Amino acid sequence: MNYVLIPLLIILCILVVVSLVRGIIAFLKTTKVDLETGEAETVTEMQMMQNKAMFSRIKYQAMAIGVVAVIALLASGGS
Repeated sequence: MNYVLIPLLIILCILVVVSLVRGIIAFLKTTKVDLETGEAETVTEMQMMQNKAMFSRIKYQAMAIGVVAVIALLASGGS
């Protein structure tokens, strides 16, 4: 069972990092100039990208925690 869970955990960790980087990139694109000029369309679009990326990160982190919990239960003998 660990042969399936360990690669799954690694994949989830990679997805966490990718979604984090995508969120940071979207955050950096929302520059001070965009906020000052009042281009609401650009700012709103970037905020939506940030929200989607960060929600994905939280989702993948939760799944990774679940996999770690299952691995810990299996390692302890299921008691």
